[in-house]
Amino acid sequence: MREQRDLPWRRTRDPYAIWISEIMLQQTRVAAVIPYYERFLARFPDYQALAAAKEDDVLAMWAGLGYYSRARNLQKAARQLVELGGFPREHAAIRELAGIGSYTAGAVASIAFGLPHPAIDGNVRRVVIRLTGDADASIEVEAGALLDRRNAGQHNQALMELGAMICVPRDPHCGECPVEKLCGARQQGLENELPLVKAKAKLVRRERTLAVVRRGGKILLVPSPRVAGFWDLPEPFPGIHMGAGLGTFRHAITTSQYVFEVREASLAGRIPKGARWWDEASLGQIPFGTASKKALRCLETL
Repeated sequence: MREQRDLPWRRTRDPYAIWISEIMLQQTRVAAVIPYYERFLARFPDYQALAAAKEDDVLAMWAGLGYYSRARNLQKAARQLVELGGFPREHAAIRELAGIGSYTAGAVASIAFGLPHPAIDGNVRRVVIRLTGDADASIEVEAGALLDRRNAGQHNQALMELGAMICVPRDPHCGECPVEKLCGARQQGLENELPLVKAKAKLVRRERTLAVVRRGGKILLVPSPRVAGFWDLPEPFPGIHMGAGLGTFRHAITTSQYVFEVREASLAGRIPKGARWWDEASLGQIPFGTASKKALRCLETL
């Protein structure tokens, strides 16, 4: 592990902190996770604090990371830990916590407790397939056979690091790889072909409009149709008059590429069901998704 990156979750054996990092790292880049991880642990330093928090507070701390079911499952699991009286030290019991799959259970079990279980994420999967030189290899079987059972935590982190820094998806740095001579894909000249890549789904372009309705220092918000517990600027609705444009921005959600236009608006009728007037000064405490945060930045230039 001499060449490992100095990441904050690598400086601890606390299963809670390791668990939080692993959940945040799902579908999210390391550089983006670091500030969220540090803020989240400062606000919820242990599972008791997370379990006792209001869901809105948890979602607000998570806002911007996406895939918000992860945050809800974190709190649900934290409440399970309160009932259990602590973090379980067995792989099977860790696997039973809300939102924890095979990879996360293996990572926490091996890194925090030294238990001999592989942790197979996308990076590890790529490394194992290239080492075997077989696109159809059983990743679980091969990863289990490779595992250093006496140093499982370090072994798993080393494979993750190898995949993240050297055995990268395109043009891997084989000349820098410590296991180049053992690599089946390298020996066959298939390091750029393995693992087989699935065709990406085509992005669909969509256009949306968001309305900024103000009244007496308050702004109208509606419950997010995309993320329960979050709030958004409303889209045009009956009884609203759209005014001048305030800005535009792009936002991608899975296979959709959205172009949002943000416009001033005035109210001539009733507000939609579920909508609320919020003090503009309190917007920093309200859980917003990434798209709504981008929309609100248009107001900062006024």
